[in-house]
Amino acid sequence: MVQTTGPNRPQHTPRRSVLAIGLLALVYPLLRFIGYEIPRKPNKVEIHKELPANGILVNSDFILFDRDNATWAVSRKCTHLGCKINYHETDNLLECPCHQSRFTIEGGVTRGPAKSNLTIYPVEKRDTSPYYIITT
Repeated sequence: MVQTTGPNRPQHTPRRSVLAIGLLALVYPLLRFIGYEIPRKPNKVEIHKELPANGILVNSDFILFDRDNATWAVSRKCTHLGCKINYHETDNLLECPCHQSRFTIEGGVTRGPAKSNLTIYPVEKRDTSPYYIITT
């Protein structure tokens, strides 16, 4: 399309910018789809036995505590590099074997290199089996 402005001077419409905008309008939904992450469904773990006398159960993914009328589960994945956290009963703390980050039994960082607290999972305590249901 040619437009004239002034005495006999043609001016071209910016076709490239129109084409680029049209192409972006077509590609943008595809890029959003590729980068879209499906939300993870919560996983419910049922514990069908009562906890030992110390009130602690160490699982592969979490550590379950039932003490002083409170029940909680702490993730065993270190927030620094993802190593499995260990529970030290004598010191009453959680420690990462990779770089010795330390956490309270409530998941709070007490010594780095980890900077974030551990994930706390909701726990439903019941009187019958399953005695505990942890949502991870």
